[in-house]
Amino acid sequence: MIDRWELWLVIAGLGLGSYAMRFVFMGLVGRRPLPEWALRHLRYTAVSIFPALVTPLVVWPEATGGTLDAPRGLAALAALGIGMLTRNVFAAMAAGGGVLFVALYWF
Repeated sequence: MIDRWELWLVIAGLGLGSYAMRFVFMGLVGRRPLPEWALRHLRYTAVSIFPALVTPLVVWPEATGGTLDAPRGLAALAALGIGMLTRNVFAAMAAGGGVLFVALYWF
């Protein structure tokens, strides 16, 4: 168990780190225009978050003890295929969820 003072130290450190990261963008950069190369890279930030959250749940699912299984692989492939075909995030999520539901029932 973590000691009480260590817990508060971690909470304070995380709060200061979060504040510092936000201050860099809002306080220091503020109203200055960002260079084109920075804007180009920042466009992909939101797109990269969803795969970063989902990939560990597909490759190392806790429900199977960390081993890859067919239902989650099929659901990931269905979501990827529908997402590339329709360019619609909600359609991809619905397809992946539907395939996962059906595949868990079958397997």
